Amino acid sequence: MFQTIADIALVLTFMGVAAHWVLVPTGGPRSAVQGGVHVFSLLLIEQRSSLLGALKKLAYLVALVCFVVLVITGFWPLLVRGEHIGGFLMMIHATFAPIFALCLAILAVTWAGGNRFTADDCPWLQRLLRRTTRLRVPADDKPIPYSVLGYKATFWVLMFLALPLILSVVISMFHILGTSWQYFTMAVHRWTGLVFVIVAILHTYLAIRTRMVHEP
Repeated sequence: MFQTIADIALVLTFMGVAAHWVLVPTGGPRSAVQGGVHVFSLLLIEQRSSLLGALKKLAYLVALVCFVVLVITGFWPLLVRGEHIGGFLMMIHATFAPIFALCLAILAVTWAGGNRFTADDCPWLQRLLRRTTRLRVPADDKPIPYSVLGYKATFWVLMFLALPLILSVVISMFHILGTSWQYFTMAVHRWTGLVFVIVAILHTYLAIRTRMVHEP
């Protein structure tokens, strides 16, 4: 059942991203080649970046590489061969997992301030408060791109999903619970990992769109 649901969910996610890219243009690069070059340039560390900015970008790049490795090693046996992870793939998965968890912790601390929600993210809420209350809400109806709000939302969803994703596999490594609970924690890890991958794809896509809107 997991294999079927995961295949359908991932296919629908990629189809939705592709359809949104075509139907809702950003006003940035038009051709696929220009878009690919622009996306690649976003991954580079800018020379004018501060030391903290360079470290944040480096942590993001390391997390991205670890994420790709973990997705391949974790989902390839399940989705392609219909088997549980084991052997050499398990060793690779277990090696990159703590590095990925550390990078997530760094990103959670350093990116939390930039991804906090503000009143400017919801202009409709400002209008509602001005009409229904006596609060002096600033009249700023400047439209906020939905990609920015979605980017922030998916960031916090990823940080929330990281907790059960990491704790489930850590708990399963200790013989604190019985065998049935170990199967349960691994199932939690598997399903949470699927949702994490889908949200990470959406977050990466929205991050690219946000940068392309602000840096056409």
